[in-house]
Amino acid sequence: MDMDATGFIVLILTLVVAGVAAILFWQMRQRNAIKERFGPEYDRAVREYGSETKAAAALDKRATRISKYKIRELSSRERQDFESSWRNTQARFVDDPRGAVAEADTLVNRLMETRGYPMGDFERRAEDVSVDHPHVVQNYRAAHNIALADAAGKASTEDLRRALVCYRALFDDLLSTHPTMTGHEAHA
Repeated sequence: MDMDATGFIVLILTLVVAGVAAILFWQMRQRNAIKERFGPEYDRAVREYGSETKAAAALDKRATRISKYKIRELSSRERQDFESSWRNTQARFVDDPRGAVAEADTLVNRLMETRGYPMGDFERRAEDVSVDHPHVVQNYRAAHNIALADAAGKASTEDLRRALVCYRALFDDLLSTHPTMTGHEAHA
């Protein structure tokens, strides 16, 4: 009977260890999937939240929030109108860099709103757009920071040029992509 009790204890311990290993493996797979999906935004979130676990939870929460929005594709006409507006904004830069950057910010925000992103405060917009556009959201943040520096009189013309380039990266991505794997429905 002593051997049966020992065998039973070994079996229970083996099952517990296997269960813990399975949970850890599942968590690692989930974290890797989030890391792959969010790319550089994942690394930024880890720095912001101080741990991979907290960052993964925050990014997962963003994705869940975004899945409830009705992000849509642009119609051909809307796409053409936005492209035309961008060309005008870019051409304006030569004569009025500050005005062109302010216009680019407005145009990017209008494009996000047209696509279906809610227009909360800047950080919330950046978080929302990071779900579908994780590789260019850092451009949005950089452009916004330059615009803030410009408002304080601390941005050079080169800074403003960089802001316009950053806005353009996000603009192009928003203009040309379809809703991603977050399950958004396209309503063109």
